[in-house]
Amino acid sequence: MSFLEPEPTPVTAPFWDGVREGVLRLQRGRSTGRCFFYPRPYSPFDPDEEIEWIEASGRATLVSYIINHRPLPGVDVLSPIIALVRLEEGPTLMTNIVEVEPDPAELRLDMPLHVVFRPAGDAVLPVFAPVLTEGVPS
Repeated sequence: MSFLEPEPTPVTAPFWDGVREGVLRLQRGRSTGRCFFYPRPYSPFDPDEEIEWIEASGRATLVSYIINHRPLPGVDVLSPIIALVRLEEGPTLMTNIVEVEPDPAELRLDMPLHVVFRPAGDAVLPVFAPVLTEGVPS
């Protein structure tokens, strides 16, 4: 089995274009100022408001995770740490955690993370890594 690469749609294309450029983009409602994720053609907070794409900070905190000890064959491009992270802008997204051992002793809830972009076949994926303070995960 090979890695299934994302297939951008007209709604998600700005997100995937940003990822290929090394930029994490989110949608935001113009009147509420609230960001949301996953990409969609309307705001979940007010379906009548205009939405825009913004560049996210790339900063997040760890909300929850699992360590996958039985990855799918042929999907070695993904980290075994599958996580929910809360972006600084508010939305929560599912991703992988990289640059840390898949060990609960190394992962603490609310730990600060930052986005990194990793190649996966012909695609690029946004994943998150711990923010380092003097060489030690903080």
